[in-house]
Amino acid sequence: QVQLVESGGVLVQPGGSLRLSCAASRTIASINFMGWYRQAPGKERELVASISSAGITTYANSVKGRFTISRDNAQNTVYLQINSLKPEGTTVYYCKAVRRSYDYWGPGTQVTVSS
Repeated sequence: QVQLVESGGVLVQPGGSLRLSCAASRTIASINFMGWYRQAPGKERELVASISSAGITTYANSVKGRFTISRDNAQNTVYLQINSLKPEGTTVYYCKAVRRSYDYWGPGTQVTVSS
């Protein structure tokens, strides 16, 4: 099993930046898929970025150029750098790991973008 805990969600002004962290309970070096998702109230959860064990990254079109996903295998942590935040209100960001065909989710961290 993999337990995930996200952190870094805060209240931030439009145009600001922040970094989210996803700490895993075990080594992530062999976990091929780790991703960040977000869900706004009343909307479906969507994948915004993913990273493979080889460091290959993918991004949703809506976040390309603003979001950067990275992983630190030594710290068993995946990060999401978010720049140029848009005034989208409150969104919960979730971390997901796929290991041996099982999906593991963290409880989420809330990001509020408001002036």
